[in-house]
Amino acid sequence: MKTKTILELLTLSSSIYFLAKDTNFLDKINKLTEKGKENINRVVSESQLDENGNEMEFVDKIILKTHELQEELNEKIEELVAKFYKKINVAHLDEIKALNERIDKLDQMVALLEARLNRFEA
Repeated sequence: MKTKTILELLTLSSSIYFLAKDTNFLDKINKLTEKGKENINRVVSESQLDENGNEMEFVDKIILKTHELQEELNEKIEELVAKFYKKINVAHLDEIKALNERIDKLDQMVALLEARLNRFEA
């Protein structure tokens, strides 16, 4: 009987924990939703002019904002990829090109030194 009561209490406490966790999660979602609404309202209320000096329509504002966000996202992705490459020590394409150029220069120097050595020997 005591084991059954302990199991019921554990089940009840874990259920309460998950409900509390879910409410925290829902609170976070609500906060993010409110922030999103505020940002959308701010974008809509701003008057933006196009290149002709006319006020942009709502859809045009959304398209413009989407392009700006896409550019920001691409920049952040590039930064994160570069950090990831450095972290896992994988050579980036620019680094590989620089190393290949350096090898070519060193090969040219070796060829010049061999030519000088051959000239001194002769």
